[in-house]
Amino acid sequence: MGLAKRNLKIFFRDKGAVFFSFLSSLIVIGLYFLFLGRAYTSEFKNLEHIKEFMDNWIFSGVLGITTVTTSISALGIMVTDKQYKIYKDFYVTPIKRSQFSRGYLFSGFMITMILSLFTLLVAEIFIVVSGGSLLSATAFLKVLGIIALTAFANTSMIFWLVSFFRTSNALSVASTIIGTLIGFLTGIYLPIGNLPESVQWVVKLFPPAHGVLLFREAMTKDIIKKCFAGVPVQAVDEVKKIFGIVFEFGEHKLPLWMSVAFLLITGIFFFVLSSFRIRGSDEK
Repeated sequence: MGLAKRNLKIFFRDKGAVFFSFLSSLIVIGLYFLFLGRAYTSEFKNLEHIKEFMDNWIFSGVLGITTVTTSISALGIMVTDKQYKIYKDFYVTPIKRSQFSRGYLFSGFMITMILSLFTLLVAEIFIVVSGGSLLSATAFLKVLGIIALTAFANTSMIFWLVSFFRTSNALSVASTIIGTLIGFLTGIYLPIGNLPESVQWVVKLFPPAHGVLLFREAMTKDIIKKCFAGVPVQAVDEVKKIFGIVFEFGEHKLPLWMSVAFLLITGIFFFVLSSFRIRGSDEK
């Protein structure tokens, strides 16, 4: 717990790290205002609430990628400690080494949670100011649960990835690449339904994309009924498929509980894998 508190203080003291953890999200929002919003809604101009639907859709994607990019920034502290051999100072204490791994993971999880909650707050303020409605109490609680789930899964996955890096510069390069690709791999820059079939499979097998799907379903569930009132059910289902609000494998629609299970398994798997990875590195 002491290591987690120390990491939290270091991270939030560095305003640059906090800002750059939001960079990919800010790019998505900027592109949405510049041209993505108009491009996505051009076919639905006659629908009265289309802007509110798209605002919720884009911010659900922003929430999803925030849980990835903030994890990278938060766990960068572990790489810095490794680079400058700071972690060796911790090993003279009576605390087990496995507890240090949990300390880094817990601090990464908490930082991701805090920044994701901040993102949700900003999203809701923006949507209301733009003439939309706040999430219902049920939807809001659901989004909070999804934030916790995706923060755990993505932090665990990034924790494993970060364990291979020995310098901050190398991690910075990887972070830039991930930040660039994440918008494509979660179907934000281009709706998943407009991607080639082979690429759609890659997206559907990418764990963070399932987090984005859960955010989209929760944040658009109410507005999509209002926006597409009177539209045939088949057409609404097609919109959900194109915009990644549901995933289909062949003719079968993926139940939401399977996305939840996939993220839980991903989080547990990568945490266990990381523990063995770090233990093996320490023994060398």
